Amino acid sequence: MAYKIIPELCQACAACESECPNRAISHIDKVYTIDPDKCQECQGTYDSPMCAQLCNTDACVPA
Repeated sequence: MAYKIIPELCQACAACESECPNRAISHIDKVYTIDPDKCQECQGTYDSPMCAQLCNTDACVPA
């Protein structure tokens, strides 16, 4: 299952984008999204999804 970013909660801090090992996180005009086809929940790289760990507003949630 992929993760998603809730736009209303996202503060566009960009902390998650650089940590994504699959480059699944992108943005257009400070609206961040996670490509569900690329998101592997950081399996094999981190113990848990880094986007959720780094997000101060809990905007990264399971899809």
